[in-house]
Amino acid sequence: MTPSLAHQRCFNHVQREAVAKCPVCSHYFCRECITEHDDRVICASCLVKIAEKPQLRRRALAGLGRLAACFVGVFATWFFFYLIGQALLAIPASFHDGTFWKTY
Repeated sequence: MTPSLAHQRCFNHVQREAVAKCPVCSHYFCRECITEHDDRVICASCLVKIAEKPQLRRRALAGLGRLAACFVGVFATWFFFYLIGQALLAIPASFHDGTFWKTY
């Protein structure tokens, strides 16, 4: 049988009595070692573990986002120069020979 909360001591501070039990790691903690997160009391080390998981996903997606932005930038630059080339090709050859100006 597990002892009651009144007889437990803080996992980090042995001289202090425990006021809560972390639902993740099942250790008892004093008031300074626990915090409230998502409407539950949790210890600082478990909170750090929970907070680190989404950051790893964000970093992976951030790299993918940068790659996509680079691809869009290269494509936009290529398309811009492609349109300029098509416009230059549409100019009649007489314009380049200098005979275009003499027709008027």
